[in-house]
Amino acid sequence: MWFKSLQRRHRFAVLMVCAGNICRSPMAEAVLRAKLSSAGLATQVAVDSAGTHGFHRGAPADPRAVARAGLRGYRLAGQTSRPLALADFNRFDLLLAMDRHNLATMVSRCPAGEQHRLGMLLLPATQPSGFGTDGAAARLGEVPDPYYGSVADFDLALDLIEPACDSLLSTLRRRLDELR
Repeated sequence: MWFKSLQRRHRFAVLMVCAGNICRSPMAEAVLRAKLSSAGLATQVAVDSAGTHGFHRGAPADPRAVARAGLRGYRLAGQTSRPLALADFNRFDLLLAMDRHNLATMVSRCPAGEQHRLGMLLLPATQPSGFGTDGAAARLGEVPDPYYGSVADFDLALDLIEPACDSLLSTLRRRLDELR
């Protein structure tokens, strides 16, 4: 089975992963949380985020991420950066990287037999058919890192994350229905 949650309070657990856990993965966490809440599934699916590198450990989300997500109704308040932990590979049913570099890092750290839990947010299971953008990274199935960019780069990241989370929500609904 695709999901095998070890969370007692939730049926499934999803971890969003980027490099520093202050821009993309916190935004993806907030977007998916909001969509799950709107769909009435927040009590069934746990969502968290982490970074493959611990250089922002304990820091809040980037103020630009907070502001741009806030304009779309997503709350990042209270989120703090944390590094990806070995226990995450067992604790989460699905660990979704924002780009290929972070996916490669996750693969290199993942215990044998748990790599089936790894994926990318913008690839087939979550990528809406026909969705496209002018960004080269997005064409490669990646959410570009806005950290060194402008406010527009945060908007682009959200433009990619939102439909990917819509598709992920559909996948999660189907999986929950299969268990009923």
